[in-house]
Amino acid sequence: MTKHKMAPTPAVAKEKKQINLLRGWPNPSLLPIPLISAASQTALSNPDISIPGLLYGPDPGYQPLREEISRWMGRFYSYSGTSGSQEEDPERICITGGASQNLACVLQVFSDPVKTRVWMVAPCYFLACRIFGDAGLRVGAVGEGSEGVDLEGLERRLIESEEEDRGKQLLKQPRPWSKIYRNIIYCVPTFSNPSGKTMTLSCRKKLVQIARKYDALIITDDVYDCLQWPTSPRSSTSSLSKAILPRMVDIDRTLEPAPGSDSFGNTMSNGSFSKIAGPGVRTGWAEATPKFVYGLSQCGSSRSGGAPSQLVATMMAELLRSRELERHIREVLNPAYEKRYGIMMSAIQEHLMPLGVRAGEVNADGKEIFGGYFLWIELPKEVSAEVVADRAKVEENLIVAPGYIFEVENDPSIKFQNSLRLCFSWVEEKNLEDGVKRLATVVRNVKEGVSPAQGEGLGKNGVKGEMGEFR
Repeated sequence: MTKHKMAPTPAVAKEKKQINLLRGWPNPSLLPIPLISAASQTALSNPDISIPGLLYGPDPGYQPLREEISRWMGRFYSYSGTSGSQEEDPERICITGGASQNLACVLQVFSDPVKTRVWMVAPCYFLACRIFGDAGLRVGAVGEGSEGVDLEGLERRLIESEEEDRGKQLLKQPRPWSKIYRNIIYCVPTFSNPSGKTMTLSCRKKLVQIARKYDALIITDDVYDCLQWPTSPRSSTSSLSKAILPRMVDIDRTLEPAPGSDSFGNTMSNGSFSKIAGPGVRTGWAEATPKFVYGLSQCGSSRSGGAPSQLVATMMAELLRSRELERHIREVLNPAYEKRYGIMMSAIQEHLMPLGVRAGEVNADGKEIFGGYFLWIELPKEVSAEVVADRAKVEENLIVAPGYIFEVENDPSIKFQNSLRLCFSWVEEKNLEDGVKRLATVVRNVKEGVSPAQGEGLGKNGVKGEMGEFR
C-alpha cells in the first residue's frame, strides 16, 4: 500500500514568521506621516481653519476641501478625445467619512427595502455585502464577463426583477431632496478589488445606458484609480499622472442625452483617501450631480452631526492645496507598488505557473497598465481554494484570501471555488516572494495528495476575521 507523505505539523508552521497576503492595507512605510503632520500643523495653527474644523460643518462638508478635490479631479480625469472630460464644480462634491460610511448614507437616502434591488459585480468587494444587508436590501450577483460586467446577464436579471416587483409600494416616505432608485449596481471599475480587472470604456458607456433604462444608480468605488504603473517596458509612463479611463460619473455627465441641472443622474463616484493617505483619516468624497449631492448631504446623520470628518477635512484640504499628496502618489506610492507588483508577478511565474496556476488580467482595456493592491489567481480545477487557504495557514503560517469570500452573499449563482486573491500592499517587500513560495508548496501538496497537517485551520469564519480592509 502506498504511503502518503505528511505535510509539516502546525508546530513547525508556527515557527515561521506569519505572512499575510490577504490584508488590504497599505504598508506603514508608505503612509505620508510627515506630510499629514505638516498639513495638520498648518490647519490647527490658523484660527480661521481650526475653529471651523472643530465645530459642526456644513451639510455637504468643508467647502475648501470640496473645492480642492474638484480641482484635483479636474487635473487627474482630463482626457483628449475621450467622452467624460472633467470640469471643476465643487457643487458636485460631498465630503464623506470614507467610502464605506458614504455607501451606507447613500442607501439611507436613495434606496427602499421594498422597492430597491442591488446588483453586485462578482467577484465583489465582500465587505459591502454587510452594508447592503444592514439596509435591508435584496442583493444579486452579476459576473464580470470579458469587459468588466456581463451586460446581457445584468439586463436579463433587471427585466426579471422588474416583473417580480411590479406593483410593490415604497416603505419610506417621499422626501423632496431624494429619490428612490429601483436598482443599484455596485462595482469597482478600475483595478477592481478583488480581481484587479479594469472595465472597458465601451462597457462603461453601455452600463450607463442600461442604468438610465432601468432606473438604476451605479455606485462605483473609484478608490484605486490613482495607483497605476506600466506592466511592460513598451508602456509609456508619461501619461500615468492622468486617469486611463473616465469614471462612470464622467460618462453619465456627458453622454447624450446628458442629465439636466434638475436631475439626480444615474451614477455616484465613491472616492476615498484611505488607499493614498491612510485608512485612519476616515475621509472621502462623493461625486454626482449637484441635485444628488444635495440630497446626500441631507442624510439624517450628517444633518444631526454636521459634515463627516470635519477636522480631518481641513488637513486634507491643506494636503491637496500644496499638491504634496499628488507628489506622494506619483513619487512614492506608484513606484513602490510597481516594484511590489513586479516581485509578486515574477514569483507567481516562477513558482505557481508551473503548477498550472493562472494569473488574472493585468492590463487595462488594452493598455499595458495595472494598478491597485491585488492580484487574482486561478488554481487548477482539481485544487480547492478553500482547502489551500486553510492548509496555508496551518502548515505555512501564510494567510491568503480564498475566492468564496468574494461571492455575493445569498446568491450561489456565481462561485469562485478555484480562485485566490493575493495582496502585495501590506507585507514587507522581502516577504512577498517567500509568501508565494509557501503558497506553491501548499498547492503542490494538495495536487499530489499529500496528507494535511493535523490542526485547526482558518475555516470560513477565521478567514473573514482576518480581513479588516475598510475603505
